[in-house]
Amino acid sequence: MSTLVPPPLGLYIHIPWCVQKCPYCDFNSHALKGDIPEQLYIDALLEDLATDIEKYSDSVQNRELTSIFIGGGTPSLISEGEIARLLKGVEARIPFSDNIEITMEANPGTIEAERFAKYVEAGVTRISIGVQSFEQQKLERLGRIHGQDEAVNAAKLAHKIGLNCFNLDLMHGLPDQSIDQALRDLDKAIELAPPHLSWYQLTIEPNTMFYYKTPTLPDDDDLWDIFEQGHKRLTDAGYVQYEISGYSKPGYQCQHNLNYWRFGDYLGIGCGSHGKLSFEDGRIIRTTKIKHPRGYLAAYQNMVKPYLDSEHNVEQVDRPFEFFMNRFRLIEACPKQDFIDTTGLPLSSIQETIDWALEMEYLTESDTHWQITQKGKLFLNDLLEAFMAEEE
Repeated sequence: MSTLVPPPLGLYIHIPWCVQKCPYCDFNSHALKGDIPEQLYIDALLEDLATDIEKYSDSVQNRELTSIFIGGGTPSLISEGEIARLLKGVEARIPFSDNIEITMEANPGTIEAERFAKYVEAGVTRISIGVQSFEQQKLERLGRIHGQDEAVNAAKLAHKIGLNCFNLDLMHGLPDQSIDQALRDLDKAIELAPPHLSWYQLTIEPNTMFYYKTPTLPDDDDLWDIFEQGHKRLTDAGYVQYEISGYSKPGYQCQHNLNYWRFGDYLGIGCGSHGKLSFEDGRIIRTTKIKHPRGYLAAYQNMVKPYLDSEHNVEQVDRPFEFFMNRFRLIEACPKQDFIDTTGLPLSSIQETIDWALEMEYLTESDTHWQITQKGKLFLNDLLEAFMAEEE
């Protein structure tokens, strides 16, 4: 196994609270019961980061953060002042790259939207607005607390304050949604001209309200028509699809997400956050932090270090599957050198599976790159399972 070449380093920060839990959501989010202990939680986040930097110094030292993503939950429930303190505290502990991307998820509700400019002053460079739909009935069905006018106004405000990049999160395949309704939603989003659009299909996940009481969803034929027609509308409007559900104007891809899909490194702080780190000695580890806010804050108050729920090594046998599981989300061709650099494995370790994938027309290749084909996307599970099976 060769020495790992450290990839870009990001930071994921999890804010766990929401006003209420949406029936489709399987994220680690918790409905508010009283006020958010935001000062205490920011203190805990910064201590969590400091602990990680110390514990994983062999990986983190001499590296800069290239991206930060503040997700949730609903991060825009946190005050502007505490977000500013958080970002200053992060930068004091680990240096920022000159062109760092700092994304923050936000609800389009009026109160949160009024904070956008202050978040930008605090250092946020990109806001991801959870619109989901512009149709009032669909918003209510999804458990969203904002109205259709608030969604439009939030996007207009992002333009007004001169935010260089913002994203609209939009879903399709909603309960009882027709093809025309889905495309009208998309047309409205395109009309608002966000630099980035995340357009993804609703899926029913275990341990959600929709899982236990599943609504009527569009059938597969309608879903395909929605995607096919929607993809054309996005392309005609100048958006480029760069991953499965990510569309952007040229130059506005989400760098943090690209780092995930390219098997990059990232620290994870906050309740239930995940991290992945590479070490020059060839180790790759994944971490998960304590999931529930009560347990996480108790660990901070009781000075329990680190705030880990689990940590495990990514064994060599698992690295081809993990690499391609991430990489094949992207539309771009995959450099062969990236596989060597980020997994520490030689190309010979996967050659048999690559040859099979080429024969099945799931991949094409050049001297330097692999490219997943349209057929490969349709049979993605089969393709990924082959990389898993080869090393078992």
